[in-house]
Amino acid sequence: MQYKFWLFIIFFISVVSAHAQTTYYPDTAWQVKSAADLKMNKPFLDSAIHFAMAHENSVERDLRISNLKSYSREPGYKILGPMKERGGPAGLIIKGGYIVAQWGDINRVDMTFSGTKSFLSTTAGLAIDNGLIKNVSDKVVNYVWDGTYGGAHNSAITWDNLLTQSSDWSGTLFDNADWADRPPKEGGIDDWKNRKLNEPGKVFEYNDVRVNLLAYSLLQVWRKPLPVVLKEKIMDPIGASTTWRWYGYENSFVNVDGLMMQSVSGGGHHGGGIFISAIDQARFGLLFLRNGKWKNQQLISPKWVNAVHQSSLANKDYGYMWWINATKKWKDVSADLYYAAGFGGNYIVVDNEHDLVVVCRWMDDAQMGDFMSLVEQAVAW
Repeated sequence: MQYKFWLFIIFFISVVSAHAQTTYYPDTAWQVKSAADLKMNKPFLDSAIHFAMAHENSVERDLRISNLKSYSREPGYKILGPMKERGGPAGLIIKGGYIVAQWGDINRVDMTFSGTKSFLSTTAGLAIDNGLIKNVSDKVVNYVWDGTYGGAHNSAITWDNLLTQSSDWSGTLFDNADWADRPPKEGGIDDWKNRKLNEPGKVFEYNDVRVNLLAYSLLQVWRKPLPVVLKEKIMDPIGASTTWRWYGYENSFVNVDGLMMQSVSGGGHHGGGIFISAIDQARFGLLFLRNGKWKNQQLISPKWVNAVHQSSLANKDYGYMWWINATKKWKDVSADLYYAAGFGGNYIVVDNEHDLVVVCRWMDDAQMGDFMSLVEQAVAW
């Protein structure tokens, strides 16, 4: 009986060890495998790469011009954070943790615009995992008491509302008014200022002022700059390079415990946000594909990784600052995948069904679904 018990233990350990060996994580040098090695269809894979290269986003290379054009109708619009000229199409396809395809300059550091939001969401998840925030359903006013959440409407806002962009917070942050950010096409300033406020959690509205409010609120919780939190707890452990940066605005410095710290932005709407290479984005995506684990470290709880790609009440295609393909916006692509997305065609796609991470820079947004269809066909042939 004892002999059988030890045989079982040895068998169990060997199975666990074999499974651990099959889960690949890149070191400094990221291993590359061929399509044949990973049982993928090379013609489909090559077609996907050619497709990405041929469908560059039309946004100007000088991103200052693109911002000024895009947001010219916003009252008092200004560029307040750093910006830089963008590169050309670039990206990677990761299968089983290995690089199976790449194109363009994957080491070039570029703006990532609203792709930043998924990194910001991660710092919220870390706050939950570390007990700094007890529950996403908690009211933020119980953590940030400086008047930012004053009044009956704002005081009802929860962390969940901020993460799902459904808070309808009303106010001004760093000289930017919520109503001036992507205002409706109809009406004028008086209409926008005096609009009827929606109950928090009910209506989805893409609004960078409120995203920056989340960053400001998390700064109050962490009491240290969010780029430091991200670096120490995520980017260093996953082996990211030292080239990425996370910026706020020239006027977004606040006093925390007697130290001036910059409250970072959740995108590049007024400049700033995360500047990062495609190869570092791929590492971040792989962390989520691996359910928050990197080698022998659980960097983010599986509970949080699962939470970020659940449909929110206000928008079935949006979770905790990650987009979801729940309603099949990308028609011929898995409904289970989720992705970070930023202005100009910046994507980090996590496809659990096909064990894929796909990074795409400066892609024509209207073509992204067709591109992902080609990638998935290369897996499922």
